[in-house]
Amino acid sequence: MQPRMWRGVVEEYREFLPFTDATPVITLREGGTPLLESRLGAPVGLRLLVKYEATNPTGSFKDRGMTVAVSKAAEARARGIICASTGNTAASAAAYAARAGLPCALIIPASGVALGKLVQGIACGATIIAVQAAFDRALDLVREAAPLLGLTLVNSVNPHRLAGQKTAAFEICDALGRAPQTLAIPVGNAGNITAYWAGFKEYRAAGRSKSLPRMVGVQAEGAAPLVQGHPVDEPRTVASAIRIGRPASWDGAMTAVRESGGTLLAATDEEILAAQDQLAREGIFVEPASAASVAGVLKMGRAHQLTGHGLKDPEVIQARANLPAPIPATLEAISERLSLG
Repeated sequence: MQPRMWRGVVEEYREFLPFTDATPVITLREGGTPLLESRLGAPVGLRLLVKYEATNPTGSFKDRGMTVAVSKAAEARARGIICASTGNTAASAAAYAARAGLPCALIIPASGVALGKLVQGIACGATIIAVQAAFDRALDLVREAAPLLGLTLVNSVNPHRLAGQKTAAFEICDALGRAPQTLAIPVGNAGNITAYWAGFKEYRAAGRSKSLPRMVGVQAEGAAPLVQGHPVDEPRTVASAIRIGRPASWDGAMTAVRESGGTLLAATDEEILAAQDQLAREGIFVEPASAASVAGVLKMGRAHQLTGHGLKDPEVIQARANLPAPIPATLEAISERLSLG
């Protein structure tokens, strides 16, 4: 019998994705990430499983959505792609753009970005532009810039990104033979919790799973607009990937929590860093944003608010690199730096 190789999320789950015969498949064989059992749940009576998304090609779950978004951009003969990012989206966009042979522009906040996440962007030849603004303003800029510059926006406001990210929910159901009782997930821009919930619902509708999980969204205490019920003008947290004050998928996250009977909660930076250290001591090395979900699960477990399975999706922490000099947070400055004629 021929050995079976993982084909990437598009070919593994094509029937659930917006692909036709005319869509080129831009893939780095993303997905197929393992579920790892953690010892951390035992003291609070939980079976805690980690969906270890750090084993994706660029080290984060973003690759699931990027394979779909960049494939569709290639199908549309886009001039290039653009995104705002605090790091992980930048790495993924740069890698998949390089795979497709497309130019890539990465708009990042001038401060507060985990610099190591830009190493891949630099290596893959992307144009990196640091703006004197927080992530939320950077996202506003790229949403304006993309149509004017003829570029495809590949942030999670692009529905193809969310379509790809929902495949993680399919994999969890395939691995367990059902949906978990509870899924805890870090929430920054809120695209991932939105995508997971869509995936669980689609798999149940297709008869692949008979149940749905309770969705638990975990934010950092200093960047918790969903928990507080209003935008946060100056989000602050050590967890840079979820340092977002106006989540683009706010409504999707609230729908996921409401429909699943789930909840939103905030973890302090101290709780997040403690969870990061505890995970590392059992060989699971993640960045603070990824550890937020475990911090939330453990907090709920200690309060006897959880039973059964807890799942999360961590991302890898990376080395550091130098950033380009920041520019003013204006569309004109971005256009000038990109030198698009």
